[in-house]
Amino acid sequence: MQVLLVHGPNLNLLGERNPAVYGTTTLLDIEADVAAVVNRRGGALLCYQSNHEGALIDFLHQHRKVADGVLINAGGLTHTSVALRDAIEAIQLPTVEVHLSNTHRREGFRHRSLLSAVCIGQVTGLGREGYTVAAELLLDVLEGKR
Repeated sequence: MQVLLVHGPNLNLLGERNPAVYGTTTLLDIEADVAAVVNRRGGALLCYQSNHEGALIDFLHQHRKVADGVLINAGGLTHTSVALRDAIEAIQLPTVEVHLSNTHRREGFRHRSLLSAVCIGQVTGLGREGYTVAAELLLDVLEGKR
């Protein structure tokens, strides 16, 4: 079972950027947490981060036939990218959207996700733990438990 963990713009700065909102957890910490969950359940994890919308879309397209599911934190593109939303829909892989902060308790423009309609679920506001919750959800779906 191959899981893609996709990170959008500015997530490479986790641990440094606005710790009051995002905490001190780094991207490598999150990737290690998710890898532990996926590996424990017999899968493999492939991680990717880009600050460029097209690169994220290219990555999803490139791996659509080898991956079984996707975990994605698209950062600010969550609220603006029709193209990324369409890419998620086009690859036809179960996808879980995840966010460190509770986007619904933040600025109004963050309340709306363009991605959620093409995802099987959304985990938001649980901080670092949200990624492992999202991974467990995705793996349950892939294993037919949900």
